[in-house]
Amino acid sequence: MADALSVIPASVLRNLSDKLYEKRKNAALEVEGIVKQLALSGDHEKISAVIKLLAKEFTYSPQANHRKGGLIGLAAATVGLTSEAAQHLEQIVPPVLNSLSDQDSRVRYYACEALYNIAKVVRGDLIIFFNQIFDALCKLSADSDANVQSAAHLLDRLVKDIVTESDQFSIEEFIPLLRERMNVLNPYVRQFLVGWITVLDSVPDIDMLGFLPDFLDGLFNMLSDSSPEIRQQADSALSEFLQEIKNSPSVDYGRMAEILVQRAASPDEFTRLTAITWINEFVKLGGDQLVPYYADILGAILPCISDKEEKIRVVARETNEELRSIKSDPAETFDVGAILYIARRQLDSEWEATRIEALHWISTLLDRHRAEVLCFLNDIFDTLLKALSDSSDEVVLLVLDIHACIARDPQHFRQLIVFLVHNFRVDHSLLERRGALIIRRLCVLLDAERVYRGLSTILEGEADLDFACIMVQALNLILLTSSELSVLRELLKQSLVNAAGKDLFVSLYASWCHSPMAILSLCLLAQAYQHASAVIQSLVEEDINVKFLVQLDKLIRLLETPIFAYLRLQLLEPGRYIWLLKALYGLLMLLPQQSAAFKILRTRLKTVPSHSFNGDQLKRASSGNPYSQILHYSGSQITEDGNVRQDNGNLQNGINFASRLQQFVQMQRQHRMLEKSQEQSQARSSSTLSKGQKQKNPGDLKHPTQTCLLQDHPEEAWGNCQIN
Repeated sequence: MADALSVIPASVLRNLSDKLYEKRKNAALEVEGIVKQLALSGDHEKISAVIKLLAKEFTYSPQANHRKGGLIGLAAATVGLTSEAAQHLEQIVPPVLNSLSDQDSRVRYYACEALYNIAKVVRGDLIIFFNQIFDALCKLSADSDANVQSAAHLLDRLVKDIVTESDQFSIEEFIPLLRERMNVLNPYVRQFLVGWITVLDSVPDIDMLGFLPDFLDGLFNMLSDSSPEIRQQADSALSEFLQEIKNSPSVDYGRMAEILVQRAASPDEFTRLTAITWINEFVKLGGDQLVPYYADILGAILPCISDKEEKIRVVARETNEELRSIKSDPAETFDVGAILYIARRQLDSEWEATRIEALHWISTLLDRHRAEVLCFLNDIFDTLLKALSDSSDEVVLLVLDIHACIARDPQHFRQLIVFLVHNFRVDHSLLERRGALIIRRLCVLLDAERVYRGLSTILEGEADLDFACIMVQALNLILLTSSELSVLRELLKQSLVNAAGKDLFVSLYASWCHSPMAILSLCLLAQAYQHASAVIQSLVEEDINVKFLVQLDKLIRLLETPIFAYLRLQLLEPGRYIWLLKALYGLLMLLPQQSAAFKILRTRLKTVPSHSFNGDQLKRASSGNPYSQILHYSGSQITEDGNVRQDNGNLQNGINFASRLQQFVQMQRQHRMLEKSQEQSQARSSSTLSKGQKQKNPGDLKHPTQTCLLQDHPEEAWGNCQIN
């Protein structure tokens, strides 16, 4: 300290701390001259003493004017040292850096000015302090004082020039510093950071692309900044990096893919578009590198397919198709389970387009990696069944395609049918809204006979008799009306002359017993008219209720459709089809005379020609057990109408109709017992109602599906009951 005082006059030191800038400036010029002379003489000890004096007594002084003087003095000393300043930087720069964060804005301003002047002298030698300078400049870029900001910008430009021309700059040491600040929200800091990224990326010797994953997320974060200028700068930087990626032979796609996946879900539209655009390019360029990230990428793409912005939807769809076109081997880190998980999760999306694409992915995986997908079947099966209740018909059809693909294996077919019946049981609305669509589509995809046999087997032993009745009625209506089941209907028409038809008839009969009208429909379809008449005769008083009449109304109307055209034509030969005539008259007798169905059927029967049969035929048909009669027509013996063959009275064409009738009667007895039990239970419940509350008549208590009333317009009466 004494050496410094001996070379610097007291007046200079006094003026260096003066409140007037001009006096401080003049004093600094004198310090510059003194240091220059000491440098020429090579007296670096005294130079060090002078620098120490300026730092300790001035820059660290509690007096602001002293600190200002010390800063301008250190800058002057550096100028005086010129080329020899580098060896004293360890003394000169730290006090200046400390002053950059001074509480006094004027001191911060002079610190920027001092460091600027020092940097102009030492240039590349200042690189050893780069991280500290960068940290200080980052803070000063958002300084509350406009003058300090301006000074910091000037210093920043100079430091950038120094870095771009220096071969000592360490990008490895700089990146952690950059990464720490990339998520700062201050707009001035963001501009500062983007500026540095752009400058460093322009330097050929600095590989910023290799460190892109470290600050990519921060750049994407800036795309949603409120300042258009910052958004534009960030977008420009990202566009430049994307172009470099396209031209680079070696890129770390994996780490960046993780960032892009998160940004694709950003609430900001521009950020989502940029992220999905990057993902699109990555899928095209990444190749095998991206295989472990396919599931994550898919999780980002699928929601964007339904984005409100059309540009995003277009890019997302293109990316989705590109990703699906890549064929990877599960042995090569291709995780089928992870992709299935993503697809399953997206089936809960509120957007139809996303759900559809998720199903396309499951279908694609089934096609390419069937064995692996079936290993995860338990994880996705319930979700796929739930999707059958989807509001979109297209979604339901795709789900059915997947189910059909899975059900090619017998064990999975059984599982599908069991789960399907279970879902119909627990969710009656599914049966009402989607039942026909589901059954018809499965019949197309899996063979109608196989589907109906499977359903019949399950319903035969169904414990919930009410549900079994509803389900059988639905299946019967589909069987009678759907074009997809025309082959099945033709096979059933041959039940009395064809072994395959007989086998199908017997297979369906057991479950069809749950519904009298379903059995009658089946018999009429199979041309088992004698048995149909026997079924009608077996009905008892309890069977003739509103539910029965509604179903009978449906049947009468179906008899007028093209499906039963053959039956109506057979009425032209009543002598040959006497049991058909008797069955139809039996149905007529069950209908209320004022109902529309009665009028329809009576009108039809009035058209039957009377000259085709005689009284003896009617007498034989009307006497005793219908199975004890063997009608004679044209010299041949027939059992069921129109089928020329003779067997014993109860076993016709291998079908034991007497046994079938007994099976039907027993099943209907179980249904009647259940209804009585329900009525008694409801009666007991009603008896507990408070006094004065209106009691329900047990006779009025019906199954929920019996709310339809038989009217002159049966379409209205059972419109809510039919399966569309």
